[in-house]
Amino acid sequence: MNKVPFRFDQVGSLLRPEKLKEAREKFAKGEISKEELTKVEDESIIQVISQQKEVGLKAVTDGEFRRRWWHLDFIAGLNGITVYDFETTAFGITTQAQGTYVSGKLSFSSDHPFLAHFKFTKKHAGEAIAKQTIPGPNMIYLDSFILSKQYHEQPVYQTKEAFVEDLIHTYQEVIHAFYEAGCRYLQLDDTSWGGLFDERFRALIKSNGYDPDELIQEFGDITEAILENKPEDLAVTFHFCKGNFQSHWLYNGSYEKIAERLLAIQQFDGFFLEFDDERSGSFEPLKYSKDQRIVLGLVTTKTPQLEEKSVLKERVTQAAQFVPLERLCLSPQCGFSSTHEGNKVLEEDQWAKLRLVVETAKEIWPEEE
Repeated sequence: MNKVPFRFDQVGSLLRPEKLKEAREKFAKGEISKEELTKVEDESIIQVISQQKEVGLKAVTDGEFRRRWWHLDFIAGLNGITVYDFETTAFGITTQAQGTYVSGKLSFSSDHPFLAHFKFTKKHAGEAIAKQTIPGPNMIYLDSFILSKQYHEQPVYQTKEAFVEDLIHTYQEVIHAFYEAGCRYLQLDDTSWGGLFDERFRALIKSNGYDPDELIQEFGDITEAILENKPEDLAVTFHFCKGNFQSHWLYNGSYEKIAERLLAIQQFDGFFLEFDDERSGSFEPLKYSKDQRIVLGLVTTKTPQLEEKSVLKERVTQAAQFVPLERLCLSPQCGFSSTHEGNKVLEEDQWAKLRLVVETAKEIWPEEE
């Protein structure tokens, strides 16, 4: 049976072609107009949709080609959010980055640019399903509220509960708006859960007056609340990885601490989870899943080396000790370009890895050819 997530699927972001990188650079310098940049984006997205279909993927994305960041561009389009620039060493390299903080009452705007972006993708997806990816609500809760120095210096809300109420309502409106735009496959990317098991981030959370163990329950409650009234025919998946910035990672630790609460969220049709290296830990935490599909992120997007098909099959067999094979799927562990810079892989590596995912999955689940 073909259902979302598919036996062979992908997370969402793809390497930006050189012509798009050049156009974005020219736009930043004022050498081309916004309209000229959009024309290059449009052309690049139409091409990358075609390439995804050629590889055999059933769900296609716009590669996140209109974004600088996998999460910030969406969050910045909400009311009550301010974006700022800073320098970071969080990923083991020194680089320029951006952050957000809550600076006003949080709400959704009906003219959020991502709605038009999705409609464009759907128009050109043809027989494939247009998949929309957006950051999950707890990205805002953790980064723009709990850990935000700027927010704590100038708090907007009288209570945490008042903020959470607005956060939930905002995302309920987001989900409804994408559904009305024709979206039937929505994915929440939410790496914030990693901060709840990584010791360095747990210490940061505690220093800001919050208990990371209590937040595990609260993150789950918030996520369930935003999905409470989702339409029956809207498939929603969850993607988690431990950070992905120019092939560098952010979080350390096992899924064990968060798995029981996270995998209890039954409104999700599936979970995309990172299992591409030893930092991912064992498959044992998957035992907490209910009847959702588990998409094993066994193919890394961080390095160009192509995985062995036999090794992938063996790892799927290992995972099947904890989740029945009929509930398992296969994908890369993350996107190939969570930021506009992209990971340290070539486009040919990217397509080879996606082709490998499709071929391997078809051999494991031949009945879904």
